[in-house]
Formats: sequence, C-alpha cells, structure tokens
Amino acid sequence: MFRKPKGIGTCPRNNDRGTSMSRLLDETEGKEYFFMGNEAIARGALEAGISVAAAYPGTPSSEIIENLSRVACARNIYVEWSANEKVALEVAAAASFAGLRSLTAMKQNGVNVASDFLLHLVGSGIRGGIVLISCDDPGALSSVNEGEARHFARLLEIPLLEPGDFQEAKDLTAWAFELSEELKTIVMVRSVTRLSHASGNVRLGKLRDLNRKALFRNQGPILDPNDGPMVSTPVIYKHGLQQARMKLAREIFEESPFNSYLGPPRPELLIVTSSTCFLYCREAVTILGLKEQVGILKLATTWPLPHNLVSQQLALTEKILIVEEVIPFLEENIKVLAAERAKEVGLKTFFGKREGNLPTTGELNPDLVMAAIGQALGREYPPPSKSYREKAQELSLRLAPVREQTFCAGCPHRASFLSIHRALQLDGRQGFVCGDIGCYTMAILPCGFNTLKTLHSMGSGTGLASGFGQLGRFGLSQPVLTVCGDSTFYHAVLPALINAVHHRANILMIILDNCGTAMTGFQSHPGLEQNAMNGQAQPVEIKRICEAIGARVTQADPFDLEETGRALENAFDDEEGGVRVLILRQMCALAPERKGKKRYEMSVNETLCLSEACGCNRLCTRIFRCPGLMSDYAKGKAVIDEVICAGCGVCAGICPVGAIVRKEVAPV
Repeated sequence: MFRKPKGIGTCPRNNDRGTSMSRLLDETEGKEYFFMGNEAIARGALEAGISVAAAYPGTPSSEIIENLSRVACARNIYVEWSANEKVALEVAAAASFAGLRSLTAMKQNGVNVASDFLLHLVGSGIRGGIVLISCDDPGALSSVNEGEARHFARLLEIPLLEPGDFQEAKDLTAWAFELSEELKTIVMVRSVTRLSHASGNVRLGKLRDLNRKALFRNQGPILDPNDGPMVSTPVIYKHGLQQARMKLAREIFEESPFNSYLGPPRPELLIVTSSTCFLYCREAVTILGLKEQVGILKLATTWPLPHNLVSQQLALTEKILIVEEVIPFLEENIKVLAAERAKEVGLKTFFGKREGNLPTTGELNPDLVMAAIGQALGREYPPPSKSYREKAQELSLRLAPVREQTFCAGCPHRASFLSIHRALQLDGRQGFVCGDIGCYTMAILPCGFNTLKTLHSMGSGTGLASGFGQLGRFGLSQPVLTVCGDSTFYHAVLPALINAVHHRANILMIILDNCGTAMTGFQSHPGLEQNAMNGQAQPVEIKRICEAIGARVTQADPFDLEETGRALENAFDDEEGGVRVLILRQMCALAPERKGKKRYEMSVNETLCLSEACGCNRLCTRIFRCPGLMSDYAKGKAVIDEVICAGCGVCAGICPVGAIVRKEVAPV
C-alpha cells in the first residue's frame, strides 16, 4: 500500500507566509489594491480555485509562484519550484488529469523547454482547467534573447490570451481556467515584462470555495475523454478534436468582453493592438489629440482571431496600423484574414512592422507609436529636437553616471572567475570556457575578466563542451572548460554531463554552487532542504550525483584563492582525460542567510598601498573591480567602502604587497 510520506502535503511549522491577512486572500469583492502584474495573475488563479502551481523561476515570471507560495497553506494549494519548465508543466498536468485546476508559469525561454510535453498534452487533452502563463521579455531586459512564445499557440493550436492592463491580468487569468475546461485543452496567457513587473489598480473578485478531491479516472475506453487513459493517440483523431476545439474557441472569442473598441464610428485610421501596447496606443492618440480620427481595437483573444469581430472593424476604414511586441504575429494573422475576406472588408492599406513603420526588435513606447500614426496619416510627428536630445543626454550623464554591469560586492563568482582566468593564463594553451545562464553570465564582461567564450541556453555550456571535448582527434589541443550554477545543474546540465561522461569527453566542468537560484530571487532547487512552501524537502547532493554518473569530483572554496588555484592546476595536469568536475561552493552574498553578515573587517594599510606607483598597476580596483574597493586619487591609495564591502576577504589575497588587511570577526 502506498502511504503519504511524513510531512508531505502539510504546512511547515512556524510558517506565517500563508497568513490569511495577505491581501491576496482578501475576500472583499470590489475592493481595490495596487497590485504588481504578476501579483494580479496570482490573484486571478486564486479566484479560479487552483489546487496546484508549479514552475521553474525565470524573470519576469517568478513572482507569480512566489505569491502563490505565500498563501499555499492558507488555501491548501500545492506549490513547487520544479527542476525545469517541462517537469513543472508535467506536474501541473497531473493535477489536471486528476480533475484539479492547475497553473504553470515561465519566461519565454521556458516555453521552449516545456514544448516537448506541451505538444503531447495538446493531443491528450485535459480535465481540470490548466493555464500556462508565458511572461515574454521584449527588449531582453532580463534575458539573453527576446524570442516570444506566441508562436507556440499557433504551432500547437491552443488558445492565446493577452491582458492589456492589470485588471485584465487578473480577470483573464481567472477566465482562462473556465475556457480551458470548456474546451478541454490548455490555455496560454501571455504577459510581458512591463505588465508583469509594473503595478496598477485591481478590483478583487470572489474567491472560490475550495471543495476539491483528486481522482484520476483511467479505466474507461481509450477514446473516452472523461474516464479513459490520457494519451495523445490515435493522433489523427486527437488532432481533429483539437482543431474542433479551436473552432469553438473562435466562436467564444467573438463575444468575449475582453475585446474592446475605443474611438469614432468610422475612424480615419484603425489601430489593432494587444497586451501593454494598448496602453502605448491610447497614450499616443491622446497626446496627438486624435481621439476623433483614430480608433483602437484592443484584442485580448489573439489566437485564434475572432474573425467576425476583426472583419467588422477592418471594414470601417481603409488604413490599418497594427501595434504589437516583438515579431509581427498579430499583423500577419490579420493580413491573412483580410485577404480571405477581401470581398467583405475591401482593400486595405496596412502599416506596422512589415512595412517598416515600427521596429521588429526591442520594446515599443508612445513615441514610436506616435511616429507610426503620423506616417499612416501622412502627418509628420516631429521628434524631439537635436538640442533637446543632447541636453537630456548631458543631464542623464551628470545626474546618473554610467555604471557598467558587475558582480555584487562579495560575490563568489568574481573570485571563481579570477582563479579560472589566472589558471588559463598560466596554462598557456589558449583554453576557453563555455558559459551558461545565470548571474555568472556576466563573466563575459570585464567584471568576470572576459572569461566566457560561448553563451546560449541553459545547459548548453556543458553540451558544447561535450562536443569540443571530442575534437582532440582533429587536433584541438586547447583545454575545454564549462561552468554552470547549482540551479542550472538540475535544470538542464544533467543530460549533457551524462553524455560527456559516457563518451569520455575531455573536459573540466566547474559548478558554481552559490546555494540557491540567486539570479531570480533565491528560490529553492533540488539541492536545498526547503521547498517553495518553506517546508522540509529532501536535498539531492550535486557531488554525489556527479560521482554516481562517473565523473572525478573535487570541491573547493572560491574565496580561498590558493586552494582553488591548486584544484584548477591539478585538473589541468590530469592526464587521465575524461570528465573532471570542480565544485566551487560558497553562498551568495545576498542570500538571506548571509546578507549583512561579514566574516572579515577589511582595511587598507596606507603605508604599503602605492596605488599608481605600485607595480601591480592598481590590480585591486582596475582588474578585480569589486564595488567595495575604490581608489582615492587625492591620496593615491585604495579604499574600502565599509557600507558596500561584504567582508569576503578575497581582495586581501590579490594584493601583491599585502596592503589590504582582513580581520576575522565571525566564522564562515
């Protein structure tokens, strides 16, 4: 008999994160709160009565699960940070198969990770409502690409909803669960950074009464959607069902109250838009004083398009401007519709991204929209004058000096990459490091000594290294290194590491273990002892995993430059070949357990420090570049900023004359 493990499914002791006082749990219908977009999405899921939420942290989506985890105990919800997005979607799907409502959230990159299972989930269908929140990042404000997830909706034939403001972020999320259950398919809700991370007024709806019991019915015939097994076969039959669902979705979207029109009955120009671009369009039209000439059709149901609604609006004018971020997804779909219904809507002149009126990269803003409106109407919208722009730039530089991206004071990654950089230089064989996604991505910049030489998706550093590690037979003699973080290790590195070990790739893998998913806010991962709900979890140790796979493993403290240097030297000198793993473990300086706590009090012996006159050529401030170190040019000395300094003590190990002094004040 299977028994529930002790502690699983219960709230942790002394945990007040799920207090009923949270505004997310306020039951006062109609009350307004100032919510962040992701907070509004979380409230919408609560109003829909979700039972399970699973995700992998990824900016700008992380706060959705963070908010749900805080109220998980009070609402009897299961919330987890999964190993990656594919697993998160699978966890959510299991809840759906058992008749419960569930949610998963991810950034645009994560939809790619989840897409394999997503393709099959669309085929099998669902039972309890399931919603995928995709938080795209136009402008790549917190990403290494600005690819978007809307195309998956068309590719996989699932409904796509795009809220245009914070109220809709809540209301559309709640409605998405109703839609999911009516159509028996997963629904995608797309947010963007400027919605997820901005804030606005949100009126609360009713929280559903929770009376849920999970039961996975699976004894019926294979084609029984309610009692049969959940499979994506027979494929042609199931594909036909999904297309029938999309036809029904289009009919539902025709009457959706979330689509709206703002403007005159017969506009001179019709703007069709969605998401936060609606706010840019409304502001642009207001600034230009064109409310009587320009109409705005805001679509919240962007796939499949509500054909009749859009056609009716297209027929009202000859000029159409389509405003969206980033790729012309909506634009192309509307043009196809206009071509199919040319007799009904007439010939149109389109303006948008494909015509060059709006950029196909980066974020939009009211200025860009105003310029596009001017082009469409044949009226010049004068941009700010050259003198105005020059004055603005001058003031911005004076009031906010340019600051390059850098690691935080006391960041273990700075110490790690200093040691890696030194080891590669001493080795002299032009070795290189394949990078990965995390805070340590910045090692491609001067703050990391320009150490990383490749940078792609999560886990690809080790996959690339696995490939490079086979090129010795073709004359490649350069040492091949790869780095990844602890959270990334569980997310995507394991398959690549297994591949490298199995094929005896000649590589050194360095795991930068800073004890948490630091880049996105210290969410838990499988290597830690707590879960998303702050309860007890079973840690899965990185060192033991690597050893079990067959790699030779060494561990060191990156703050100990001598120990780390020896470990790297030994790894370079290892003639056995194959995969060697070096774990550099030191907690992030901003981790809650360490923040504000210093091991060392740092100071500078001004008698020994010669600054420019020293043969080191200001190694501490020019090369090491920790924000806690500064140059006092008047004195000609290095200075410790006591406020910023995290007390890691590493800088004392880099000064060749011993001018930087550390005094221990607390044990590690």
